[in-house]
Amino acid sequence: MKVTLFKKNPNVYSCNVYLVRGDWNAINDVNTLIDVGTDGFILEELSTMSTGVGKRRVEQVVLTHEHFDHSGGLSKVIAEFAPTVIAYSMIQGVTDKAKDGKWIKVGDRDAQILHTPGHSNDSICIYVPDEAALFSGDTQLSIKTPGGTYSQEYLNVLQRLYRLKINAVYPGHDDPIFSGIREMLEETIENVTRSKII
Repeated sequence: MKVTLFKKNPNVYSCNVYLVRGDWNAINDVNTLIDVGTDGFILEELSTMSTGVGKRRVEQVVLTHEHFDHSGGLSKVIAEFAPTVIAYSMIQGVTDKAKDGKWIKVGDRDAQILHTPGHSNDSICIYVPDEAALFSGDTQLSIKTPGGTYSQEYLNVLQRLYRLKINAVYPGHDDPIFSGIREMLEETIENVTRSKII
């Protein structure tokens, strides 16, 4: 599995956009965008990438949630590539409903969709067991101090993620994380538990 993080338009607020390809760009790999950003800025960089002979550059899009900085460029991606679009919210352009526990193929790996409400009711993460990788969208995994108010549902999400083997996190806005993930989740669960749960 190859993961590419796209450059962002410096003049527009947007999320991280990842392209997941197979290691060898094989014909049966599924070139997958995780989120699409705000404005289609990724299309120029995408046009220069090697994505496999005889394959569409983007065969599938997975939206981690419907907020505009993650989904605003969807119409431009659809116009260019006509991909399958998977999301929890059936907004315009979405072709397939993301359901908790659903398995999909990303690149050359099997991945599981996890419904992870907290940041939004339609938030999902994409977990790739063979790579121990998590595309976390805006699901908040690092909370450094107690205080504030959190839902029991969100605490359940954190505990569920803690039970997974995760060696890499590809978040919606920050740099990818490749170390200290278990300790980060432990700290977050402790701080949420010491806060107000509703």
